[in-house]
Amino acid sequence: MTKVRVSKSDQTAVGKIKLSGSKSISNRVLIIQALCNESFDISNLSDSDDTKTLQSLLFSDSHELDAHHAGTTYRFLTSYLATRVGENILTGSERMQERPIKALSDALIKMGADISYLNKEGYPPLKIGSPTRALNSKVSVSADISSQYISSLLLVAPTLPDGLEITMVGDLVSRPYLMMTLKIMEYFGVSHSWIGQTISVGPQKYKAKNFFVEADWSSASYYYIIAAVAKKVDITLAGLQKDSLQGDSAIAMIGNSFGLQTEYIGNSIRITNSGNPREEFFEYDFINCPDIAQSVSTMAAGTGVSALFTGLQTLRIKETDRIAALQAELAKVHIWLSKLPAKFSKKSDLEYYMQEGNIDGDEMAPTFSTYNDHRMAMAFGPLAQLFPIEVEDYMVVTKSYPKYWEDLKNLGFDVELV
Repeated sequence: MTKVRVSKSDQTAVGKIKLSGSKSISNRVLIIQALCNESFDISNLSDSDDTKTLQSLLFSDSHELDAHHAGTTYRFLTSYLATRVGENILTGSERMQERPIKALSDALIKMGADISYLNKEGYPPLKIGSPTRALNSKVSVSADISSQYISSLLLVAPTLPDGLEITMVGDLVSRPYLMMTLKIMEYFGVSHSWIGQTISVGPQKYKAKNFFVEADWSSASYYYIIAAVAKKVDITLAGLQKDSLQGDSAIAMIGNSFGLQTEYIGNSIRITNSGNPREEFFEYDFINCPDIAQSVSTMAAGTGVSALFTGLQTLRIKETDRIAALQAELAKVHIWLSKLPAKFSKKSDLEYYMQEGNIDGDEMAPTFSTYNDHRMAMAFGPLAQLFPIEVEDYMVVTKSYPKYWEDLKNLGFDVELV
């Protein structure tokens, strides 16, 4: 397996990075573009593999569509294809076929969609045919697994003859992603109402409007790790805004606890040392921003901060079981991420994880596995400021951030093929 050795001669992080467009925003806008009766331009579209995959599949003439590792692409296409004329097979990678789709596909089936499971019930691949009748305008869907299921339904809702009323069952996870979906729909002229656990979208037409995609805050989180570990910091990230649609913009506030300050200058941010000491103990609930959990975990590890995390439940159904992956890789540098006993929280179903230990790369560079997960590679890369590391399957970063290693070089990191 190809891997890279990453090192840095000092703990200085100074430079300017231009980030690609947000993958989450790009994928939503691409679905709307496909549903819109008129064409419009999308600027600063994400250059991630996931977005490129969605774009190619939306314009594909094939009836067998492979979403590879792209979870958002798979989920958004499930609803999109279920409302279109024609028969398609929607498949994915081996890992994708282990990720549940049942909450979404069963909701569509109850609405009247023609969907069947080709292998294991509740999992990809799916056979999706033309709807046999007008789809029902009311549906219930689990809200405690992934907000992408609800976003997938919302994106197609205004194109249905009677619109759609979605009742969310259970506690909603990743709420900011749902708000992102609704705000983007509003930009394209689609209104909604949200009362209690029910979101209603009437039959409407998307209005074609040119769209600029904000840079990706998830990608920005890796520079907060670099900044937190470094002794001298002055990093400018271009393309980011304070009033962001992205829940992962929470990383700027989290950075405060690690001695960092974020200055918003036009469409850029500047990260510097705040002069305030880091917190010795950090506690955070990631229910609204699970994609930055790995970043914050390695930030705490690299700075010697003990931490208590909750809201990690959705991490088990990502590209890998991210909790297990973090536990395995952090242990290689003497950091321990442990699930606390259930009695720690007697009155709720919340799971808590304690992270503690003193980071140590030993005498040889630790080799980090990435588990086909782009965020594992990018979250552990910044630790090379402390000691040389090696990262397996390093090009997995193309899933969301193809220029990651090149941009690290621009900040003075040495990245060499092993």
